[in-house]
Amino acid sequence: METTSFTRNRYWVLRHGKSIPNESGLIVSSLENGTLAKYQLAPEGVKQAELAGELFQKVMEDLRERFFGPSFELMSHDKYAEIWALDEKDPFMRPEDGECVDDVASRLANAMATIESEFQGCAVLIVSHGDPLQILQTILNAVKQQTVSSSNDLASRIQAVRVPSILSQHRKHALLTAELRAVI
Repeated sequence: METTSFTRNRYWVLRHGKSIPNESGLIVSSLENGTLAKYQLAPEGVKQAELAGELFQKVMEDLRERFFGPSFELMSHDKYAEIWALDEKDPFMRPEDGECVDDVASRLANAMATIESEFQGCAVLIVSHGDPLQILQTILNAVKQQTVSSSNDLASRIQAVRVPSILSQHRKHALLTAELRAVI
């Protein structure tokens, strides 16, 4: 299998299937709420997940949903506009007690380093939530577009693209629920 010069594998992203909060128009981003049965996948989401195929055998905590903070938790999806406006203005600014874009990019870089160390020549499917997946696509596309790099080390190359002008553009890689997309 042909891979890029900066990764040992090819990567795909898949947003989780439609959830009850997706249907209800609620933001559910904390681990405490996200694991409650009343916020699980909707029946359509379960079918979407089954159609998506086998997922990772172990779920990596670094791939969890971005925590938007208590002031957004269980609020309407309409509040995403506030979060994303903040992200565009300053991807290093955290919503109150939540994660900024760069926080998520940091843990995604850790996940990528782990995957790259454990697999070689594989097609890797990363299943997660909308914001982490669009942030992952943003940093991987920026790494891919680097014309000059002093390192072939993926972690170093990701660190180099964790800058406001790149991270603030993550909404350009938004995914629909159950959308499958090749990344690299």
